[in-house]
Amino acid sequence: MPVTAKLSQRFYERFGEEIVNELVDWFNAVDATYRDNLRETNRLTVERLEARVDRRFAEFRIEVEQRFAEVRDSVAGVEQTVADTRADLVKWMFGFWIATLVPLAGLMVGLVTILH
Repeated sequence: MPVTAKLSQRFYERFGEEIVNELVDWFNAVDATYRDNLRETNRLTVERLEARVDRRFAEFRIEVEQRFAEVRDSVAGVEQTVADTRADLVKWMFGFWIATLVPLAGLMVGLVTILH
């Protein structure tokens, strides 16, 4: 929206209709130029901002993916530790079961022998 300069009647009388209209047209042209320049500057600023935001989001996405990969590796390590622990517990369980079963069997054999 161009600025419409309104000059006094005295200005028109002093310099004439043609010169004053030319001056008003020049003001309007300067105003339009500045508006166009401002619009272009704003457009470039928005483009730079969008590029910066896009870059930061890309960096953030890469960082999040790296962190998730680290977490997946940690979880895999924990799963392996749990599996190893479970295998050790099963071994110990059978060991204690056998260690309990042998004396119990001996006791039963002894009791059967005594009772006959």
